[in-house]
Amino acid sequence: MRKLIQVLIIAVTLAGMALAQPAERQPVLQSAPDYPALLKKLGIGGTVKLNAMVAPDGSVKKTKVDGGNPMLAEIACAAVSKWKYSPAAEASNVPVEMTFDSKSASVRIK
Repeated sequence: MRKLIQVLIIAVTLAGMALAQPAERQPVLQSAPDYPALLKKLGIGGTVKLNAMVAPDGSVKKTKVDGGNPMLAEIACAAVSKWKYSPAAEASNVPVEMTFDSKSASVRIK
């Protein structure tokens, strides 16, 4: 009976660990890119979606564009590659979404 209880405790613990979601990495150093004057003047805006490969120490090692205007994507990737995230036990992919609004000349980050 004692062994059965020990096995059940281990099984419940492992099941809980399997269901637990890793904590979302949060940026600790983040800055929006400068919106180029020429793109603002031409009314070029839109949303760029990308993934940042974040090392355990929080530095961004690589960025991959998932969609958006190529000119804006290059600007977004350059900015995100300078960001710093909270440390974690292992590397992770963090989704980033930047919206370049040519009317208000601003950049929103999600």
